[in-house]
Amino acid sequence: MKKVAKRLLSGNEAIVEGAMAAGIGFFSSYPITPASEIMEKIATIKINFLQAEDEMASLNMCIGSSLAGKKSMTATSGPGFSLMQESIGLAFKLAVPVVIVDAQRVGPSTGMPTLGSQQDILQAKYGSHGDYTIIVFTPNSVEECFKYTIEAFNAAEESLNPVILLTDGIINKMYETTELKKIKYNLKKRKFEALGKTKSKTKRHFTGLTSKNNIPATRDSQAYRIWYSKRKKEILGIAKKYNFFEYIENKKADTLLIAYGITSRVILPLKEKYSIFRPIRLFPIIEDLKQISKKYKKIIVIEMNDGQYCHEIKAFLKRDIKLVSQLGGKISLREIKNELRRFI
Repeated sequence: MKKVAKRLLSGNEAIVEGAMAAGIGFFSSYPITPASEIMEKIATIKINFLQAEDEMASLNMCIGSSLAGKKSMTATSGPGFSLMQESIGLAFKLAVPVVIVDAQRVGPSTGMPTLGSQQDILQAKYGSHGDYTIIVFTPNSVEECFKYTIEAFNAAEESLNPVILLTDGIINKMYETTELKKIKYNLKKRKFEALGKTKSKTKRHFTGLTSKNNIPATRDSQAYRIWYSKRKKEILGIAKKYNFFEYIENKKADTLLIAYGITSRVILPLKEKYSIFRPIRLFPIIEDLKQISKKYKKIIVIEMNDGQYCHEIKAFLKRDIKLVSQLGGKISLREIKNELRRFI
């Protein structure tokens, strides 16, 4: 049996490997900690690459490249992600596949650039103005950075929509031994028709304006409702194909812990006392959680922010949810255990 070579990779390096495996054709970005190594590594690869003047330009370039027929990706952190929000809405409006990596760090503003966090959860779902539907994945290991970068490209291509890979600075900078060749994945081919190369007679309206039959319809409320309803239904349907989560059941437990990203790694020893649910597709929220949660008297969300995902889970499950918050870019299993005693 042929031996599979093991490699020592960081999360950032694994994201680049995943993008290459997915068939990336264009990358544009602006340097920002803790995502800069993604751009630095991409720059050594023979693909179309451009360091943009800012984060807004980088995503707009990716949208243009995707329209021209290339699988496209950008990478940033919290402050840059904030600047990209208008363009995320544009990509949704134009139905353009693009992958956005957000390596979260402590904010707001410049915050603590070298410390990882989980502070862009609500921004990932609601950051752009207006109504829109987004798919968000969050890995918790170097290996998963590789795998879910590929899945982000797949979901983007299938849904014709921006897809966000929401990492954190700890996972991005973490080094682990990986065997990428052992990771199983499917690769979705591009179905998006590039501008100028389409053989069909279908015309498309490429502005942010609401349109009907490719004619601007900026005062037609019904046209907008029909368009949005169709887009939302399509994206939610595609999201069901990416129903990624991990559920560690402890049949003796009456409490369910919910955690994602690096936090889910830290609390893993608690499986001896509690059940653990880890969403990998952070948004749309995993429907299976509704049935799983019925088994437990108490549900506690553990995250490195002031309760952003906890807020969403409360609304989703329509019941009381407790929060264990780890702020300031550092996470401690001892502190988490102490906090849990308040609820148990």
